[in-house]
This record gives sequence, C-alpha cells and structure tokens, in this order.
Amino acid sequence: MKLSHNQAVLLMVVVTLLWSTAGAVTRHLEYARSFEVTFWRSLFTALSLIVLLPLFQGIRVFHSLFNNGLNFWLSGVCWGVMFTAFMLALTLTSVGNVLVTMSTGPLLTALVARLVIGHRIPLRTWLAIVVAGAGIVYMFASQISEVSVAGTLLALCVPSAAAVNWTIAQSAATRGLNVDLVPAVLVGAVLSALFTLPWALPFQASAHDIALLAGLGLTQLALPCMLSLWCAKVLQAPEVSLLALLEIIFGIALAWVAANEVPAPSVITGGMLVIGALLINELVAWRQRST
Repeated sequence: MKLSHNQAVLLMVVVTLLWSTAGAVTRHLEYARSFEVTFWRSLFTALSLIVLLPLFQGIRVFHSLFNNGLNFWLSGVCWGVMFTAFMLALTLTSVGNVLVTMSTGPLLTALVARLVIGHRIPLRTWLAIVVAGAGIVYMFASQISEVSVAGTLLALCVPSAAAVNWTIAQSAATRGLNVDLVPAVLVGAVLSALFTLPWALPFQASAHDIALLAGLGLTQLALPCMLSLWCAKVLQAPEVSLLALLEIIFGIALAWVAANEVPAPSVITGGMLVIGALLINELVAWRQRST
C-alpha cells in the first residue's frame, strides 16, 4: 500500500515518538551503561528484524539479502553509524553539544539531496530548517560547554549518515528502482552490535536492564526504522530529516512525564519554535497540494 503525503507525515510523527522513548526508558536502567546499552539495543534490534522482516515481506527477504547493490549496503552502513555514533559522541562531549550538532541534519540532508539527485528545496522548507535549527540551538545553548573536536565530529556523523540514507531512499523511490532498503536496517544493527561488543565487556546489565533494552530494540529502533523507510518513499529527504527533529521534542516531553525531568524555560521556548516551523512547513505544503 502506497501512503499519501499526509499519511506519510503522520506516520513519520509516530516514528519520531517511538524513537524518542530511549531517553525515558534508559533512565530506569539499573546497571547497564554507555556501550553496553548500545550493544544490547542493537543486538535486540537485529533479533527483532529477523522476526519482523519475514512477517512483512516473507522468507524471501533473507534470500535476497546479499543480492542487493551498492545503495543497499551503503544504507546499512549509514544505519550502523547512526545507531553507534550518538553514544560514542556522548562519551566525549556534552548532551547539548551533541544535540545542537545533530540539529544540522535537515540542512545537511537538503544539501546532499540537492548535490546528489538535483532535488530543488522549496523556500518554505529552507525557512523551516533555519527556524527549527535556531530553536534547537536556543534550547541547549546553556548546556554547550567547551567544544570537543572529537565529540563534535562523532556527533556530526549521525546527521551526515542520516542525510545520505534519506537521499538514497528518495533517489530509489524517484527513479523507480526496485531496491528494498528495509533489510539494510538489519545490516546496520548487526554492524553496531559487533562494533560496540568489545567496549561493552564485561557485561553488567541485570535481567531488568536486558528486558528494557530488548523492548527498545523492538519498539524504539526496529519497528520505527522500518516505518521511516516506508515514509521516505513518499516524503522528500529534507522533509524526513526535518520531521525527525521531533524526536528531540518528544524525548524531552517523555523524560518530563516518565522521569520527572522538568525542562528549562529555554527548552520549552525552543521546542515551540521547532514545532511551529514544522507545522507551518506542512500546512503550506498541504495548501499547495490542495490548490
């Protein structure tokens, strides 16, 4: 079933809500930390996809796994980088530095889509990217400490990989290529688990921690990442990346509700800028499509 544009936007909002649950859930971990969290989450993402992919696409999905071209494997590497680099960056710099760096995602995606596939970005989307980015910077300006070059470069890997990934998905959809990028999420999860395993040892997670991380593997990564690629067949790459900023807003809200982490006034104001930019961008697009 092919999604309409409005359905894809709504589904992408649900995807960002699922992505945003990681912060609130990890607040309830007992012993697992840092790389071990990433390892278990990536491992359970891979296990979940081994079950989900045949349910959605049939057992043939595994037979064709190694018969895809360069775009498929490049997408898999991008997912692996996205799953891993965020945690690595947090070990080297502050959360504020990481999130502000990641807010460059929509701009990077717009530039990559323009350069690689010649995609023209509407003025409304450029304005939304600038306003949303400013909102993120305002939200975390007070948390930005002395810049760590290594931490910033690692954090920059996340939006850079996402920009390439969304552009690959849009290019394949636009050109009508029969390339199924959903199994690439499995490749990324396996790469992330293998990369973080040496640093995750010795394991310290309790059974309670593993249960929570198993849930994250299924509902916070496996399922929403599959759905995001479905959305990327309909939405423009910069639009997907712009909507993905909602993950930060939802994450703050869930941490407030589930972990009693009350956001600062600057966070609320910046969040309103982000949401306002996204709403106006989508409302203008909806009016243009309906006329």
